[in-house]
Amino acid sequence: MVWCKTRALQYCDVGNAVQAFASMASDLNKCPETRDHAGIDLGMNLLHIGELSSVDEMRRFIEGFH
Repeated sequence: MVWCKTRALQYCDVGNAVQAFASMASDLNKCPETRDHAGIDLGMNLLHIGELSSVDEMRRFIEGFH
């Protein structure tokens, strides 16, 4: 999880919230223990309704991810 979050936050650092989420979801899907994590669907839904549209919103989402 730490590796996934670290990589995703690197995209936040350069201002790309959408790529940050894509990185997080992709990395989570690579590991059998985190594949199909409920947070992936939650994040997708939040993205679709505009709740994760800023880098700050995405950073808070990723940092709070467990």
